[in-house]
Amino acid sequence: MVNNAAEAYKRQQIMTATPEALTLMLYNGCLKFIDEGIQSVKDEKWEDANTSLQKAQNIISEFRITLDMDYDISKQLMPLYNYTYDRLVEGNMKSDVTMLEEARGIIKELRDAWAQAMKKARQEKGTQGVQGGSYVG
Repeated sequence: MVNNAAEAYKRQQIMTATPEALTLMLYNGCLKFIDEGIQSVKDEKWEDANTSLQKAQNIISEFRITLDMDYDISKQLMPLYNYTYDRLVEGNMKSDVTMLEEARGIIKELRDAWAQAMKKARQEKGTQGVQGGSYVG
């Protein structure tokens, strides 16, 4: 019963999240799956490692597919996503924790930058309606 409630809550969070919040959730999920994969490689649980790392790869694939190449930032992100994806695939195939940790570092930096951008956008949005101390809707 508790598990069903938790699942329903998680589903509701996803269904009502902004695109920006969903992107942050995907970055966090990707990090979680990479961490699980790294731990599974260390524990020599190859099937678990493969499953977790493929989930991380799927998230990166989604990021690549949804990039709008009309923006310069997308042209900078695509090679990073491609490199990270390749590190995950190769690290998975070779059971190389160093490669997996490199991929994790890149995703963590992107996640942190995304979180900062969201925070800055919220702050700017919050101050747009205020001029000279009075609210301008």
